[in-house]
Amino acid sequence: MLYNALLLAHVLSVIVWIGGMVFSHFFLRPAAQMLEPPQRVRLMHGVLQRFLGAVAVAAVVVLASGLGMIGVARAAAANAFAMPLDWTIMATLGLVMMGIFGFIYLVLLKRLGQAVAAFDWPAGGQALARIRTLVGVNLLIGVLIVAQTLLL
Repeated sequence: MLYNALLLAHVLSVIVWIGGMVFSHFFLRPAAQMLEPPQRVRLMHGVLQRFLGAVAVAAVVVLASGLGMIGVARAAAANAFAMPLDWTIMATLGLVMMGIFGFIYLVLLKRLGQAVAAFDWPAGGQALARIRTLVGVNLLIGVLIVAQTLLL
């Protein structure tokens, strides 16, 4: 039962993270392109503050639940546990995603906020472009993780 609860928390957090990236990357950002730079940059800053805050929580839940599932599996296997290759790939790529997210959240979102506060729309656009690129990378990695988890 504990393993299933951890798995549920894990999958729901992944859905928030990957689903939010899909929405932001393919729907929100293209629609926001219709706005003038000051409105577009302000809108994206407000959305990203909220979304990335939710992803921070989701990333902690993904990490904690993943480690918890490994611990439950190890305990159930007594001392004969060897982490499966697909789990190792998932964990490694997940840590890469978390590192990329950390850079977006701690560095690029701050730059975006500073640009908004200074009414520096070109700098805000540059920060958004870097965020968009890294979100695209994380989305690709996330889809690869889901695919390898379901197909291997």
